[in-house]
Amino acid sequence: MTPPPRRTLLLAAGAALAVPALAAPALLRPALAQGLAPTPSMRGGANNYLPGAAIVPRIGQGGFWLTGTVRRAGDGAPVPRARIQIWAHTTEGHERDPHSHGATLTDAEGAFRMEMPQIVPAFGQAHGHLAYDSAHDENGYETVFLRPLLRSARDTSLTAHFVLRRA
Repeated sequence: MTPPPRRTLLLAAGAALAVPALAAPALLRPALAQGLAPTPSMRGGANNYLPGAAIVPRIGQGGFWLTGTVRRAGDGAPVPRARIQIWAHTTEGHERDPHSHGATLTDAEGAFRMEMPQIVPAFGQAHGHLAYDSAHDENGYETVFLRPLLRSARDTSLTAHFVLRRA
């Protein structure tokens, strides 16, 4: 008898491991979900915030992507239609300039993405600003400001995630 190909063995082993994992989540989900802590606001996150920036398809001429997700604390469910405001010091303007600000809404899976000009260093660090501001959103979560850093000023994308707590 010819032994089965390696791919068949790997698929069978993966399936054998997956079956218990599929049954376990129903039992473990409440414990895991309760451990999903809300995202705290970051120091400096609200710097140069201009409340109520318009929802726009992109900021400026684009070329840089800021992406992420918005989830609910506790069960980790996606938060659809959450309004996320984004601003940064870019090749087209300072973070205090109104044209450097824009907002977007999350999709049904809680994901967002915004194209904007290349982020450049300000105060020695290339960073973006993001806000979930409860005063400008009807989902009913607490306000959170983020200030994530780029690993390198040459990066052409940045990802940030929110886990929001009910207000």
